[in-house]
Amino acid sequence: MHSNQPKNVGSPGRSLPALAILAVLMPLVGLVGSHYDDRNADWVAYGGNKAGNRYSPLTQINLSNVGRLKVAWEYDAARLAPGLEAPRRPLEIQCQPIIVGGILYGTTPHLSLFALKADTGEELWRFDPFTGATPRFHVNRGVMFWQDGHDKRVLYTAGNHLFAVNAATGQLITGFGDGGKVDLSEGVTGRPGRENDRLSVDATSPGVIYKDLLVIGSRVSEYGDAAPGHIRAFDVRTGKLRWTFHTVPEPGEPGYDTWPPDAWKRIGGANNWAGMVLDEQRGTVYFGTGSPSVDFYGADRQGMNLYANCVISLNAETGKMNWYYQTVHHDLWDRDISCQPNLLTVTHKGPDGKPRKIDAVAQATKDGLLFLLDRDTGKPLFPVEERPALTDYHLPGEHPWPTQPFPTKPTPFARQNFTLQEITDRTPEAHAFVKEKFNQTRSGNKYMPPSREGSLYLGIGGGAEWGGNAASPDGILYQNSNEMVWDLKMMDYNAPVAGPKTTASPGQAIYMRNCAACHRADRRGSGQEYPGLIEVGNRMSKDEIDNIIKSGRGRMPSFQHITDKEREELVGFLLNAEKKAAISENHSASEAPAETRSAFPYIPPYINNGWTRFFDPDGYPAIKPPWGTLNAIDLNTGEYLWRVPLGEFPELTGKGMPVTGTENYGGPIVTAGGLVFIAATKDEKIRAFDRKTGKIVWEYQLPAGGFATPATYMVNGKQYIVIAAGGAKNGHKPGGKYIAFALP
Repeated sequence: MHSNQPKNVGSPGRSLPALAILAVLMPLVGLVGSHYDDRNADWVAYGGNKAGNRYSPLTQINLSNVGRLKVAWEYDAARLAPGLEAPRRPLEIQCQPIIVGGILYGTTPHLSLFALKADTGEELWRFDPFTGATPRFHVNRGVMFWQDGHDKRVLYTAGNHLFAVNAATGQLITGFGDGGKVDLSEGVTGRPGRENDRLSVDATSPGVIYKDLLVIGSRVSEYGDAAPGHIRAFDVRTGKLRWTFHTVPEPGEPGYDTWPPDAWKRIGGANNWAGMVLDEQRGTVYFGTGSPSVDFYGADRQGMNLYANCVISLNAETGKMNWYYQTVHHDLWDRDISCQPNLLTVTHKGPDGKPRKIDAVAQATKDGLLFLLDRDTGKPLFPVEERPALTDYHLPGEHPWPTQPFPTKPTPFARQNFTLQEITDRTPEAHAFVKEKFNQTRSGNKYMPPSREGSLYLGIGGGAEWGGNAASPDGILYQNSNEMVWDLKMMDYNAPVAGPKTTASPGQAIYMRNCAACHRADRRGSGQEYPGLIEVGNRMSKDEIDNIIKSGRGRMPSFQHITDKEREELVGFLLNAEKKAAISENHSASEAPAETRSAFPYIPPYINNGWTRFFDPDGYPAIKPPWGTLNAIDLNTGEYLWRVPLGEFPELTGKGMPVTGTENYGGPIVTAGGLVFIAATKDEKIRAFDRKTGKIVWEYQLPAGGFATPATYMVNGKQYIVIAAGGAKNGHKPGGKYIAFALP
């Protein structure tokens, strides 16, 4: 049975004299009893290894001494590259760095790539991808490393390009692609009926490298202008495209009949944006895909919509599909698969009733479900039921799928529905406020089709998020979770912003099609990630607004499908200076113009009111705690070992309220030293938990939120834990530092 599960390859059986010699030769490095081996010293890939385990066999930092951890070094990643102007809004760091041969590689908030001495934090070099070009900022979660002899390369994405950089010098590999970079739209362009050369395609999470192939997904728009989320493989040496797997099937391909006949020409999405993993022995890549465009409305994509919302296994050499497993049919709730799968080995009963080792792939979801699948066949290792789903009260033209898959084990790691019993009781006033809204809005079933009346859901922003999970060699999975309520209401796409009796201008129509789903039809926004735009002219110039629309920034993709004239009209509308020409009054408020519905970009008749969390009047979640948890799940049995709140609101704890947990973004790592490390929380701390009990055994107040996943490694006999404290997310103060911890 093949397995790429990391093993502790130390030498616990070393003789006493050998230990004494080691102690004499290396008296300062504290290696005695740590089972140190150079092969275990590095953190070589996003997720720790190509299996995405986020597991380290290092034991120098352990339960007995973790309380002595101190800051070893700090690196200021927020300083700007020469000539680069600071964005008006602070940018985040979500990068989990990699460490190879004592060198740490990571990215800055402005998408520069850097190399540090991993034991001191001393900068070796920094590469700026936007020299001589217009910056296109977005989050970056990691980088990739490849080596063939003396040829060492770091590959990563910034803007709409994949770059290959010399790992020793920080210089572009000019023989790769076009002078060191490849356009990420390659492989999704040239489809009939679509102007894909102007679509937004970038990548926030790294891919995986198999031999001389780099396999990668993408981030695309979630609206009617979405590019298809095809998976591509590029030659690591030359940058040439080697194969493409169509996640929205084209004529003659399996899965084509799960869409309307022309959907491949105008429907996008179904992209892998959260990262992938690799079984090198099998030569197989595994990944999850997102929802199809557009989010929350699927009348013009009737069917199951393969291969959206699927766990997929591909032959890494050829791109040929081995199997798929769909976790949501005809997604209407933006329930992307939002984190890497995790490859691990579990013990389950075989057909003969005897225990046997099975190589598996575990996939966590936004709505708190965990699918455990056989790595070779894709078949569930715990039973999965197809349960009836609601199909009534849907929007005109919609065709909700009548059943949805539900794993019977493990039980969900997040609550599934917001019910009357789950309304916050933090204070009587908070309870009354939330209950009034609850009574006016549909709720109580996670599969309610979105409606104009409005619905309250869990699972739009996690459950599991992009930080992923960690797994130890004994088959225990460590998963952090969010439990937030989201307020979703659909609206007519061309409903006037200024009032029901006003007609929409061309700029407003463009805004409603492209911007309102995030920034809301009333332009009031939905938190820092989707800021209000009512007075945007007081914060930015006309040229700055125009450039952000064209190039994108943060979560906002570039809207390159918008023509120069349309962008001018949109900017004019945002500045309240657009021409007052009206959209034809013949357009129904409940149906998009017939001539545009079949064209690209696709214009849906309905859009959502923005990604809106539901809070009580004091800004706390509308649901009873816990609001964030850390869970240990035995995937051999499907049972939970423990569940604890993750994060706290000190002002509530100070009033005697039990620890509530907080919304959290970033993932855990687990070590052979008996520890789970995770930051991610709203209170801006990094913590270590006893992996057997869930007890907090160490914590440190970061200078800014650690909304990233830590890494651990060893250099010159000393083990380090490193975290990017980037802050900025969801209104937090900005940071910009990488901080490493070690024993004194």
